[in-house]
Amino acid sequence: MDIAYIPSPSTGVIHLGPLPLRGYAFCIIIGVFVAVWYGNKRWIARGGKAGTVADIAVWAVPFGLVGGRLYHVITDYQLYFSEGENWVDAFKIWEGGLGIWGAIALGAVGAWIGCRRRGIPLPAWADALAPAIAIAQAIGRWGNWFNQELYGKETDLPWALKITEGTNREAGLYHPTFLYESLWCIGVAVLVIWADRRFKLGHGRAFALYVAAYCVGRAWIEYMRVDEAHTILGLRLNVWTSIVVFVLAVTYMVISARLRPGREEIVEPEPAKAGTAKPDADSEDKAAAEDSAQATEDASDVDASDVDAESAKKG
Repeated sequence: MDIAYIPSPSTGVIHLGPLPLRGYAFCIIIGVFVAVWYGNKRWIARGGKAGTVADIAVWAVPFGLVGGRLYHVITDYQLYFSEGENWVDAFKIWEGGLGIWGAIALGAVGAWIGCRRRGIPLPAWADALAPAIAIAQAIGRWGNWFNQELYGKETDLPWALKITEGTNREAGLYHPTFLYESLWCIGVAVLVIWADRRFKLGHGRAFALYVAAYCVGRAWIEYMRVDEAHTILGLRLNVWTSIVVFVLAVTYMVISARLRPGREEIVEPEPAKAGTAKPDADSEDKAAAEDSAQATEDASDVDASDVDAESAKKG
């Protein structure tokens, strides 16, 4: 007899007339807004200006969504391009399927473009956003609850997730791996906030800590999942990805701490004021020519004065 369990929603979408309101999309949107809001507070605390995080997020978020979807489609191509499947479903992002690895990788490209346009160092911006991104992931994972996906093995624990019969799933009680990852991401955010305050992390090391800590949790949570996935030497692809990315993140932290210790003093330089721009080469040449002409004229005046004085003495 099942004493307790976490129920799943009867549907992941509510229709407001012809407009479908999807729980998965709402979780992603709410996560983005919370990340921008909290990231903005951290950026201001680091010496940046209000609104800069949102301006750069305009580039980072679309790139991240595309990257997340591409990673999912590429690593689970059989869901869309095998016999009997419809490849058009690869574009139905609202049905779920965003790979965090692709989202972070391509999102970083978008953030780099935004930072470059503002003259801001990307590592400093990433450090400010690191715990905010972890919180956004914690919120976004609840989208999987609405879609009844990404659950683990069967269990009779009191916090088991009840899954109903549906396409590619069997009714039963399973480990709520979406919940495990959500809670882990909150823990990662707390860890990064604490370490950043304690050790004054800079030059991308707070972001690297977030990546490394997330990979640790993702590895064991991924191992519990039962959804279809490619395996290498008996381990799921995302477990291997977690291992590789973890090693890269830790390596970056060690090397960065040796080469660039401390934290950036200025994260967002003041824009140049009107009228204080550095003169170009032509202006400098012109000024030098004018100075030379003036010096020649002054020398001529001095010579003429000497001649007049000499003539006066002889007279």
